[in-house]
Amino acid sequence: MKKFLAILVTGALIAGTLTGCGGSSKDDKVIKVAASATPHSEILEQVKPILEEQGYDLQVTVFDDYVQPNEVVESGEFDANYFQHIPYLNSFNEEKGTHLVNAGGIHYEPFGIYPGTKASLDEVADGDSIAVPNDTTNEARALLLLQDNGLITLKDDAGLEATVNDIVDNPHNLEIVELEAAQVPRVVGEVAFVVLNGNYALEAGYSVAKDSIAYESTDSEAAKTYVNVIAAKEGNEDSAKIKALVEALKSDAIKTYINDTYDGAVIPFE
Repeated sequence: MKKFLAILVTGALIAGTLTGCGGSSKDDKVIKVAASATPHSEILEQVKPILEEQGYDLQVTVFDDYVQPNEVVESGEFDANYFQHIPYLNSFNEEKGTHLVNAGGIHYEPFGIYPGTKASLDEVADGDSIAVPNDTTNEARALLLLQDNGLITLKDDAGLEATVNDIVDNPHNLEIVELEAAQVPRVVGEVAFVVLNGNYALEAGYSVAKDSIAYESTDSEAAKTYVNVIAAKEGNEDSAKIKALVEALKSDAIKTYINDTYDGAVIPFE
């Protein structure tokens, strides 16, 4: 009788183990991602058939805030999120005590220089004015873009905290007009050039690809810093399904979709 009971217990344990393995295997093929609506969830929808061919079930949930997507990944309810850039991710971790990491950079939304009263940077003249956003992050990106195009030189250590006070060389004695970001497009008839981020450019009816004179390159300091990433909980970033997700998002098919759909307002990150 004891021997029979031992066999039953052993069988039950084996059955339980096998059942657990089956459930785990199934879970490993489901990828739950929290995302913002545009462009993130739209891009993820294009990824679904790519991952399906590999046996993965990509489930995307759209959030309209920037807090819950991180909380649900930290809790383990979701595998990853796609909505944020690295500075925000780092700031959130520091403030909330979370343990989220960058699992892969996917795209960035570039700043561009747009025509005002002049159509080309070759036309720049002494005393010309250029309008830029006045908030800390956006002003720094605007100034770095002007520097990348040879219009000004900033202090070596200014980086992404640069202000007009960090300009050390201004050969054309340009006037940098600092305005609230939403106001910048409204002065195109009053300044030689304006510098806009992707969102405000689109709202103003500009095409980054067709209308900008120059925009942040994929290897620029700003693009590398503000690249939108797939974020996962620390320790999960190297899991097979997260790697599959990132690889699919960086595939040629998705790069083509991004380039064809967003007209330069969203650019694949290399």
